[in-house]
Amino acid sequence: MADRTDASQELARDEVATLLRELADEFERGEETVAVPVGNKTVTLTPPDTVTAEVEVVERSPRWGSSHERIGIDLEWKG
Repeated sequence: MADRTDASQELARDEVATLLRELADEFERGEETVAVPVGNKTVTLTPPDTVTAEVEVVERSPRWGSSHERIGIDLEWKG
């Protein structure tokens, strides 16, 4: 069985940069575990030295209305 924890919030650009930087710092520490903040909770994970990273960018420009853009970052590994 898989446990799933997710959260969504609106952030300013500088807050997004801080969130990504803090996550990068966790991976760069070189410790056995990585603490990932998710909403009002912190999830502790144990990634190996090598993980699979996927970056996806979606750009949609409709004829009418506003455009929609999205960046997805997925980090995956088997334990």
